Amino acid sequence: MPMRHEFLSWDEVDRLIDHLIPQFDLEFDGMVMITRGGIIPGGMLAEALGITHVLTAAVNFPAEMERDYSRLFAWPEFMQFPEDELLEARRILVVDDVWGSGRTITAVRNRVGSAGGVPYTGVLHFNPYRNLFGTARPDYYAAVTDAHIVYPWEIDRGPDRILGAPMGEG
Repeated sequence: MPMRHEFLSWDEVDRLIDHLIPQFDLEFDGMVMITRGGIIPGGMLAEALGITHVLTAAVNFPAEMERDYSRLFAWPEFMQFPEDELLEARRILVVDDVWGSGRTITAVRNRVGSAGGVPYTGVLHFNPYRNLFGTARPDYYAAVTDAHIVYPWEIDRGPDRILGAPMGEG
């Protein structure tokens, strides 16, 4: 069954951010934005919440081959990750654009926790239909979806690239 695509405008992203902000029931000491999807929503949230301790994490999973589901459970490769002392004893908001399978954000959340930080996860969209982690879900999310979301910062990649490319890890 083909996946439905939903294209968002910048105004819709602003509304999602506005819906997300009131959910935060504590102050964060820092933020880890997951590249690439978490950079723009993370920047918007950092500005709105006054978070100045902003870091990035880049995670890679082996390329998925169609119908080879065993690759979904592969170990992540952290291409970039903050040093432990930057996370230790801090409440860290881990931000990505979407929680799809949940692999990427869960890997980052677990690594923040292993470094002695207290991780909380926040995304614009949560897709429970693709989630590989049972009842686990983001701590904070603006919307639930069953679609492949195309954010306004992705549109310039071209519709053939977006619609024909494999979906992001999420």
